[in-house]
Amino acid sequence: MSDTSTVGRATAWAAARAKEIREEFPFVTRLTRQLVAVNLLDSATRLAAQTFLTAIPILFVVAAFAPDAVREQMLESARGALGLSGDSLDQVRQVYGDGGTDSAVRDTSGVVGALVMLASATACSRALQRVCERAWGLPSAGLKLIAWRWVAWLCVWLAVVILQNLLRGGFGAGPWLGLPLSYAASVLLWWWTQHLLLGGRVPWLPLLPGALLTGVGVVSLSWASRLYMPRTLDRSLAEFGPFGLVFSLLSWLIVLFTVVCVGISAGCVIARERPVARRLRTPPAGRAAAA
Repeated sequence: MSDTSTVGRATAWAAARAKEIREEFPFVTRLTRQLVAVNLLDSATRLAAQTFLTAIPILFVVAAFAPDAVREQMLESARGALGLSGDSLDQVRQVYGDGGTDSAVRDTSGVVGALVMLASATACSRALQRVCERAWGLPSAGLKLIAWRWVAWLCVWLAVVILQNLLRGGFGAGPWLGLPLSYAASVLLWWWTQHLLLGGRVPWLPLLPGALLTGVGVVSLSWASRLYMPRTLDRSLAEFGPFGLVFSLLSWLIVLFTVVCVGISAGCVIARERPVARRLRTPPAGRAAAA
């Protein structure tokens, strides 16, 4: 009987503390509910897996068909984003081959990669679209409204990835210009991404908080990755071979898309806070869903 009363008192105390927290920090409560609504860990893992599966065929297509300058820019962007060096960089270089690679082999690999890419390349954009829709409480968009947007998003992001190293270096001026340019480009890109994948059902201004949080978070993670990812990748490659490299890259992608999902979700919550909603003219949840 004593044990039962103790458990009852502990449960009542925990419920009371939870109620106090909800009343004292309503934003935290709303953000928690939002993260649950978007299935944070499940969505981040799904996006990481889809991105990895999309990146592999694109990598082979670029290796087979792209001009040498584009291939080199893609390699430099990957090296700059992850700080690739040593054995891990050599593994990536092997995919691209050298100038003496047999053209027939490259063409065959490119055709296979192109066929796979056509079948799966939009999986990442579709998964990201679902995250945006869940964050804003919107139903799935019709295929006619959204299908072409998946391809447009993929093409723009591929161009951004190729040019990422030039942007990070400030187009030759150095990091003092490259860092602010990277932040500005990332914010604009995530602002456009949300509007595109939501099919224009949410106005531009309410999407700005999510773009700021996501853009700043992604670039900060990318710059921080240059400090610890090279050692992590080389150690994984030395201990487990190519499988270790795959595991490390997938883990990094999960962290990246966790930042993305949190940024989009928190941005939606901020945009619906009363003072911010008045300034940004955020539509009520019911009206956005109806749209």
